Amino acid sequence: MPQIERRLGLLFAVFVGALAIAALKAGYMTVIKGGGLSAVASSQQVTVRKVPARRGSIVDRQGTPLATSEPADDISATPYLIKDPVKVADKLAPILGTEPATLARQLARRDTGFVYLKRQVPATTSEKVRALKLEGIDLTPGHLRSYPRGMLASQVIGAVGTDGNGLFGLEYSREKQLRGTDGEQRLVFDGARQAINVRDVRPTKAGDAVRLTIDAEIQSQTEQVLQGVGETYKAKGATAIVMDPRDGSVLALANWPRINANDPGSATAEALQDKAVGLTYEPGSTFKPFTVAGALEEGAVTPKTSFNLPPTITMYDRTIGESHDRGWATLDTAGILAQSSNVGTIFIGRRLGARRFDHWVHRFGFGRKTGVDLPGEEQGLVIPYEKYSGVSMGNLPIGQGLLVTPMQMMAAYAAIANGGVLHRPRVVEEVNGRRVAGDKGTRIISEQTAAHIRRMLEGVLAPGGTASEVSIPGYKLAGKTGTANKIDPATGEYSKERYVASFVGMAPARHPELLVAVIVDEPQGAIYGGEVAAPAFGKIAAFALPYLRISPN
Repeated sequence: MPQIERRLGLLFAVFVGALAIAALKAGYMTVIKGGGLSAVASSQQVTVRKVPARRGSIVDRQGTPLATSEPADDISATPYLIKDPVKVADKLAPILGTEPATLARQLARRDTGFVYLKRQVPATTSEKVRALKLEGIDLTPGHLRSYPRGMLASQVIGAVGTDGNGLFGLEYSREKQLRGTDGEQRLVFDGARQAINVRDVRPTKAGDAVRLTIDAEIQSQTEQVLQGVGETYKAKGATAIVMDPRDGSVLALANWPRINANDPGSATAEALQDKAVGLTYEPGSTFKPFTVAGALEEGAVTPKTSFNLPPTITMYDRTIGESHDRGWATLDTAGILAQSSNVGTIFIGRRLGARRFDHWVHRFGFGRKTGVDLPGEEQGLVIPYEKYSGVSMGNLPIGQGLLVTPMQMMAAYAAIANGGVLHRPRVVEEVNGRRVAGDKGTRIISEQTAAHIRRMLEGVLAPGGTASEVSIPGYKLAGKTGTANKIDPATGEYSKERYVASFVGMAPARHPELLVAVIVDEPQGAIYGGEVAAPAFGKIAAFALPYLRISPN
């Protein structure tokens, strides 16, 4: 028994000794080395951060880059880690192109743990910052969006914000395709905020490339011509559209004033608007061909139907005359269009009748959006037939009392140019190499009626027509001038000082492959479409026809 007790006592002593050693070691680790271990843990911080995907490029129909993204970094600081803000600022300022004093103030802040020093810094510059290995300075990868052609098609293409999201134009409407899918990285930082380990958690997926129907060279020429018009006539604004009428492909879409997509913040809200789809206006005489086309389709007139026209016509409480005073005249249907007779067009509209006229207004696509693949499209305004007044058939047939967009006019004129088929206009040709299918179109008038209208519109550019000064050697042209009074918002009446001058033309006249519209808002010094807008059509078409290798007549 004594021997057993001695063994138990020995085992107990060994157990107590082991506990004492363990307690001493635990105390040593906690008290003696605790500070060092804590420092090691705090010096290695793990972060998972988003890696922005490379945004898809936008190119013209020939592949010319219009919007691109290149590697860039956001450079930021953790101020409390920066021991000498002035010294760090002196090193960074020459690289970032920032005043040293400004940087020093940012680096000296103690009210925040994070501050951006500069965003979207090109990789060639950010690499110089990275090479300095400055404590508390961090670089976050991203991309810099740029527009190599500067102002070219800026309202169409749009721009992105500092967050990489599209703000307007195609950058906005095609955000889903262009943006791609962001990735993720797992980073381990040391105490100086220097990454000591980087691992991709989820790879990025680049955005889709978008190819347009727009041709950069035609676009450039169109913008130059439109700028000349805007500056010469000190216009409030202007837009021009160039289209292949056979399928509705937009070859150029220009706006004036121009803006720079690389600096959209410098533009006014009005300048940012794509007037081709966002401007609504009374079309005036450019609407007359649709009145005549409806009357031809219904058999109300023929091209040779003759009218004995008085100088004016009174519709209830309104007397309507011509843009230039004249006496009694005898004109046939073709002559009425060539000379843009208001009285004659009203006579044709009365033969057609109000209900059938309303049908043809909608048949040509007015009062609804064209469906063009651009954001911000307006639908215009067409009075319902039930709300016609006694003067409506004096206003509407000559393009007053309804609102249209330039793109609606282009789509409707394209139907006349291509033989009677209304197409949805389009600006996007391909997304990520896959062709965006255009619509098959809807036949709205017969080929015969379309041909009749085209021949009548040749007279507009012939001697005695309202755009007789415009010609292109070797090509027969057709088109229509428009000069429309604007409503004075102060009085609610038609202004005698504010006008919209316009022209829509096509070439070659018999089988058009090119359609051009020019709309000038509130020109000064001259107001008539034949004087202000038609010459611009001539300059644009004179460049585009040989450029596109469209054969002369």
